[in-house]
Amino acid sequence: MHKNAEDQPQSTWVSWNENVQHNYTYHHTVKKEKELAEIIGRTSGKVRVYGSKQSSADIAAGTDSLIDMRQYDQIVSIDDVKKQITVQSGITLKTLITTIQDRGWSLPCLPDIDTVTLGGALATGTHGTGRDGKLLSEYMVSCRMVMADGSIRKVSEGEELMDAARVSLGLLGIFSEITLQCQSVYTLHLKEQPMHDDVWMAQYDDLLDDNDFTRILWMPHTDHGYVILGNKIDPDTPVKHNPGPDYLKHRRAVSRMLYKYTTKFPFLTTIANKIIYKLFFTSKKESKGTLYDATVTKSRSGTLELAEWTIAKSRFNACFTELKAALDNSDNAAYVHIPMDIRFVKKDDSWLSYAYGEDCVTVGCVTRDAANADHYKAFEVVEKIFLKHGGRPHWGKRFEAKGEELSAVYPKFEDFKALRQELDPQGKFLNPYLTELLDVKTVAKSKNRAA
Repeated sequence: MHKNAEDQPQSTWVSWNENVQHNYTYHHTVKKEKELAEIIGRTSGKVRVYGSKQSSADIAAGTDSLIDMRQYDQIVSIDDVKKQITVQSGITLKTLITTIQDRGWSLPCLPDIDTVTLGGALATGTHGTGRDGKLLSEYMVSCRMVMADGSIRKVSEGEELMDAARVSLGLLGIFSEITLQCQSVYTLHLKEQPMHDDVWMAQYDDLLDDNDFTRILWMPHTDHGYVILGNKIDPDTPVKHNPGPDYLKHRRAVSRMLYKYTTKFPFLTTIANKIIYKLFFTSKKESKGTLYDATVTKSRSGTLELAEWTIAKSRFNACFTELKAALDNSDNAAYVHIPMDIRFVKKDDSWLSYAYGEDCVTVGCVTRDAANADHYKAFEVVEKIFLKHGGRPHWGKRFEAKGEELSAVYPKFEDFKALRQELDPQGKFLNPYLTELLDVKTVAKSKNRAA
């Protein structure tokens, strides 16, 4: 069969931080739903889709056939009456958010970055923070999904499949077109300041109740967190803008320099953290802006390797107390780069949501030396503690738990596995990592070939 240019054999798929690499045979770039459906339908083996490649988990490749969604990024329709927008799933959050903000709308649950594709953000449970913080997928009111046989299925809010599909890792079907419910844009008055761990730990529940936006950048080995609070104000309300000292803009460069030596000498992390805290996290700041303008990082100065764990808010205090003690214990070499991002998410009914059934707290763990992430002891120590307390891992970030461990913390995990088997009995959307993650015992084998 004649292959067009996009079907020509490629070589190696590489993630943004180069930690995940896979050979593949067939590579497709799609711009239309029909193309996406035809490729999936005619592929007799396994296929995965990818966007920004920024996941720390091995979920986007590992199959002979790959589909690049980054040019599948158009706005399909806008309903000004309902404040709803329908877009193709490869659109970036940056394009989506700037488009709706220009219309006076917002999505009040934004993550830390805007470079990822919407489909990937939904599928992995990307979330916001605050008193009413939710997963981004909770604002999806309908979608079109390309199923394993190439058929297209529309799913609407209220259907049981929607609760399963909202966070589904591309395992039930591939998001094609997505309709989101927007809200009116609003302005936040933000205040930022350091707090001792004893202080913010005693107050965070009240802070969450009393403020529209709450985020804590925790700094292990310093006994402090940097607390960011925001409240909705009239956009014309005057606010004294205080961005802090001008040298704050050099934080990432200084961090890279200080952490350069911590892979070989992990104990130096405690010194680096204290220096970074004193230089960059002791100033008070004040500003105002939309949620997007004021809180979302618009660029990364370098690659990272990330883990993130979620714990029910009712169990956070006990988990955090043990976590802090473990990270400060020099016996385990779990020295953590700062900050560890603490955010708050409201409960929902999505099967694989971190907040399924209960309000939760999320805690990020980062190394700024992505190339040596396999030797970063903190990932192991943090995971062990969170699993002990019933914590749930972020699907798009780094973790080792699989099968029974995940079933123990996600109440609908086995139901999800059964539904996946029903919708994709041949395992077309599985790669080796996801097969092991779900503990799929038997997967029908076929020659992985785009026919």
